[in-house]
Amino acid sequence: MCSVHWLNQPGMGNNAPGTHSTTIEKSLESRLQQLKCHFTWNLITGDESLDEFEDRVFNKDEFQNSECKATMCNIQAYVNHLRGQNKAALKCLEDAECFIQQQYPDQAEIRSLVTWGNYAWVYYHMGQFSKAQAYLDKVRGVCEKFSSPYRIESPELDCEEGWARLKCTQNQNERVKVCFEKALEKDPKNPEFTSGWAIACYRLDYWPARQDSIDSLKGALRLSPNNSYLKVLLALKLEMEDENQAWELVEEAIRKAPGETDVLLSAAKFYYKTHNADRAIQLLTKALEYLPNNAYAHYHIGCCYRSKVLGMVHRRETAFNGNQMRFQKLIQLAVDHLRKAEEIKEFLEHSCSYLAGLYAMTNKYEEANYYFQKEFKKDLSPGLKQLLHLQYGNFQLFQMKCEDKAIHHFMEGVKIRQETKPKGKMINKLQRIALRRLSEDEFDSEALCILEFLRELNEEGEQAAKEAERGLDAEKAAPSASLHENGDE
Repeated sequence: MCSVHWLNQPGMGNNAPGTHSTTIEKSLESRLQQLKCHFTWNLITGDESLDEFEDRVFNKDEFQNSECKATMCNIQAYVNHLRGQNKAALKCLEDAECFIQQQYPDQAEIRSLVTWGNYAWVYYHMGQFSKAQAYLDKVRGVCEKFSSPYRIESPELDCEEGWARLKCTQNQNERVKVCFEKALEKDPKNPEFTSGWAIACYRLDYWPARQDSIDSLKGALRLSPNNSYLKVLLALKLEMEDENQAWELVEEAIRKAPGETDVLLSAAKFYYKTHNADRAIQLLTKALEYLPNNAYAHYHIGCCYRSKVLGMVHRRETAFNGNQMRFQKLIQLAVDHLRKAEEIKEFLEHSCSYLAGLYAMTNKYEEANYYFQKEFKKDLSPGLKQLLHLQYGNFQLFQMKCEDKAIHHFMEGVKIRQETKPKGKMINKLQRIALRRLSEDEFDSEALCILEFLRELNEEGEQAAKEAERGLDAEKAAPSASLHENGDE
């Protein structure tokens, strides 16, 4: 597990000078803790490993913040340090300084405070305390102009913290929004601050609570009319109410920024949602030119081809001989990309169960069973575990003709204490199997066991419902804690 408490370990690097006393080190660390930078923002929290953090920030997250190159360099420096690659971290910080000079020549000092703070922390961990102090002095030289030694309130610093948290954290959207709101209080018409605030509002539409970000995105676009990423986000919000305008926004964004991966990936999401898998595949393939080993791009291409396969099955097009070759080709394309994704990054959600289902369609049962077993090894939520038991039970029942194994998995899925659609389907399947077997043999022990199991399950459900009702009576005034939960799971 990786967390920020690693950072409070002086002398992590080589050449830690033995002549410096513990008192000097503690004094230096005390000043470092006052800095506003990636080392003091607690960007890695909970049980997330460094591998998971790095993968999410640089591979999974569509938002690349391509306009703020210094921000990405600082984040890469922070990750490199955590990897023990301090020389590489210093090189990233040099790049960040160059980008700041290019992008903000009139604000270079104040925009460099975060980078200088990161420099100080890296040198401190390398045991090069004099260099760490030199960067502390640079920070102090700017902050003292505002009557503060190492920490000042500045919209530029609030903005930089907002970008860092937007890129690096999953569940801090409210805090991200506050960072940009603080910046906007000082400079309400700043395009960069407004863009960050709008993106935070967009994220908040999905977690933790819904709010309407359309006006926020439109306001940000008025100040940043060439921001293609904002256009795609707005299109994703407008997709249900004005698909024509949404489509125009997406196509304009792609024309203006044909090589920006966050635009390509988000635009692909738009087309997938609007049932245009071919266009989504085209954009994802373009993104792969810039991200050849990105597991998520391969995964989403595989999902697009899989949706085309399922569409043919649903429309019964596979029954016609002329479509059989196309059907097989689509399956192979879906398999190729999903396997590539799985090779690059194991245990992507649904990847193995999707592969198993595709192999089952082509009667490759050994391969299908292999990927089902691989999916069972994943750390799945109760709802996903139930869905997997349903899928594997169906595989055993219809493809492998092994009713006993199917019954076992349906029962295992039903035992999971969560009410979902897959659970209801498994209960129905068990009832049908039991009744069919009893119609053939009224003393069938397996069928009688299934019915007894379902009877006990029903009694437990009724008891749980009564207890829940008593709990509701005791807390009538309490609001629902699951207002925004997905009822399907």
